[in-house]
Amino acid sequence: MSLADTISKTLTPIHREGYPFIAIAAVSTLILGYFFDPLFWIGLILTAWVCYFFRDPARVTPVKDGLIVSPADGTVCLIGPAVPPKELDMGEEQMMRVCIFMNVFNCHVNRAPMKGRVTRVAYKAGKFLNAELDKASEHNERNGIIIENDETRIGVVQIAGLVARRIVCFVKEGETISAGDRFGLIRFGSRLDVYMPLGTKPAVALGQTMIAGESILADLKATDASDPVTRVS
Repeated sequence: MSLADTISKTLTPIHREGYPFIAIAAVSTLILGYFFDPLFWIGLILTAWVCYFFRDPARVTPVKDGLIVSPADGTVCLIGPAVPPKELDMGEEQMMRVCIFMNVFNCHVNRAPMKGRVTRVAYKAGKFLNAELDKASEHNERNGIIIENDETRIGVVQIAGLVARRIVCFVKEGETISAGDRFGLIRFGSRLDVYMPLGTKPAVALGQTMIAGESILADLKATDASDPVTRVS
């Protein structure tokens, strides 16, 4: 294996959304360092953190009908019935909700929980409360999408947090996506809520660490030991 191949396999790719921020951090570091040496090293550390924040590692997504995978890296902070946001137009009935909190050290690239067609994209301005709070689902800035296939319909909501100030969504209504596909990103600390049919039994627990595109949130179909889960990258 060549040195170039070794480096490419070792270094984690950086999402293009991070390039402007990395450039700003790097230029600021050089300018500050020119006037005061210690600021250069502080700026270098901050620049490295920005690179780390916008990392976009490859993921291996489990493939099996009925699986719902995590849309985000982070920690499960809420589980239970809740009414979806009104702008999603999913009705007034409760659905099973699983919330994943992302801190500033988590990878913030969001991935589709299941395959299907994006039938709705709805943005709503709001506050920037701590994303771990239950009321953040109602009051914070957010962007929601609905994914439908022949078997089910789910809602996925990107919620800005205390530090987050920018929600990015890559998909549009009418597009078809596969489980594990990148569909968005939130800058600097936030939360993802997944709304599944009421009666769904989550396969996760409070405090559990999730990996976007890999960790299984729920299996909408009965588990069969003879039908193993396979994964695709």
